[in-house]
Amino acid sequence: MSANISSKTFDFLKKLNENNNREWFNENKSLYTEAQGNVIDFLDDLIKEMAGFDEELIKIDSKKALFRIYRDTRFSKDKSPYKTNFGASLGMGKGNQKGGYYLHIEPGKSFLAGGIYMPESSVLKQVRKEISLYGEDFLKILNQKDFKKHFPELDQDDKLKKVPQGFDKEDPMAEYLKYKNFIVLYDLKDEEVLDKNAVKNMSKIFKLMKPFNDFLNTPFQD
Repeated sequence: MSANISSKTFDFLKKLNENNNREWFNENKSLYTEAQGNVIDFLDDLIKEMAGFDEELIKIDSKKALFRIYRDTRFSKDKSPYKTNFGASLGMGKGNQKGGYYLHIEPGKSFLAGGIYMPESSVLKQVRKEISLYGEDFLKILNQKDFKKHFPELDQDDKLKKVPQGFDKEDPMAEYLKYKNFIVLYDLKDEEVLDKNAVKNMSKIFKLMKPFNDFLNTPFQD
């Protein structure tokens, strides 16, 4: 039987959202510890399930995959000390070089993501070259029936208005060369996160992302 995300975990995140200060957090540290443990147990089972289609994931340590709840407020106008979500990176490489998977748990705002997010400029250039050279293969992945159903389009954040320098503006893949991130998103309803079969259901959605990640990772394979 797979672990489930507990309603208590959602309750903690809701309370934290309403009381995002160090005093409340310290007084309720036990609630955080319980919620964190619940998410780690869930990740353990999710990773095992996903390893059925991506064996590289079995190497991942759930505790290390889970992002810290403490926010870095040094360069932010928002000085709230804590994140109001649990986020985990599954299979993302160093420097965001490797296409991978991401799980975001937050009441009313949960989602699954895949791809490469905010890559370094050298990595971004390599991905764009791959798309330019093998555009038909890339489009075949994006237009695959189940993929298209779950991920109608790539995330458009920070998309350039012009084709980047070094690429032909008449390139058939010109629109895709304007992207600075190559990410697909799948929004989750709260009941989907809390579902007793969430591990299997999420794994199925992540599996649809694998050909997309494989394509993005091709330039960086040894």
